[in-house]
Amino acid sequence: MVTAARRTTDYRVDPFDLHLFSAVVEHGTITSAAEAVNLSLAAASARLKALEAATGARLLDRSKAGAVPTDAGRAFARHASRVLAELESLHVEMASFGNGLRGTVRLLCNTAAMSEALPRVLGHFLVSNPELDVDVQELSSDAALDALRRGTADLGILADYVDTSGLVVQPWKDDRLVALLPRRGPWGSQRSLAFGELLQHPLVGLSRDSGLSRFLASQASRSGRVPRHRVRLGGFDAIAHMVAAGVGAAVVPESAASRFSDPKKTRIVALSDTWARRKLLICMTPQGAELTGVSALAEALASS
Repeated sequence: MVTAARRTTDYRVDPFDLHLFSAVVEHGTITSAAEAVNLSLAAASARLKALEAATGARLLDRSKAGAVPTDAGRAFARHASRVLAELESLHVEMASFGNGLRGTVRLLCNTAAMSEALPRVLGHFLVSNPELDVDVQELSSDAALDALRRGTADLGILADYVDTSGLVVQPWKDDRLVALLPRRGPWGSQRSLAFGELLQHPLVGLSRDSGLSRFLASQASRSGRVPRHRVRLGGFDAIAHMVAAGVGAAVVPESAASRFSDPKKTRIVALSDTWARRKLLICMTPQGAELTGVSALAEALASS
């Protein structure tokens, strides 16, 4: 016997029910959740039963002590949280149009651009263009490239090792990576060294999720080595302090090394790996380049 396919309309869920279900998970009882969303207990119970019927799964275990999500309910709660967050983002962005803004430019960039080159340029741009907002996110160049191709970003600042075919590309700035070393260490007076040599020693780095950390982890895996990080920190200034204290070595953009290093306690050494000498590119899709806000930000970056 062939079962009729479930219609797409059967899966439609009212966003208010997502709020209600999330409130039940948060408060632990349907009574408290109903009060939180300004419903009567009877109305809340009816909506929850209808929600279970729509999803085809029992979402809550009900008892005199309260309501606890089932395995299906916990999965539903995770999705509800994401959907509600996206809806909130949608409302905020649409409100900006209602307030007279032309829109928001979604900009993705690597770690060096985010921390070193971008803030000053972006500050001038935002002051000069009060009708535009910029949503900035740090990602590795590979991830940013993928987001551009999928249409979930308007503009990307990428390192030139990625394949930018099909995109509108402008060269921007040099992005040279160097080793920041403690003055006292096993490296002697070497004027350059390979990343593989650093991997034999303790390291100091950024968080695992940063674009630079992801890039360096990829390079380390190609050499068959696993980096040993003594500590991971949130910024290059903190990394420089750890290196100066002798905790370990670090790989950072040359501009950050020059700004934060202490010549008495640290030294900057060039990396001999070819991937350490790269250029940052301003990248857009052809469709994005036609948008006024996107092209204006790209022009501001290029002119800097």
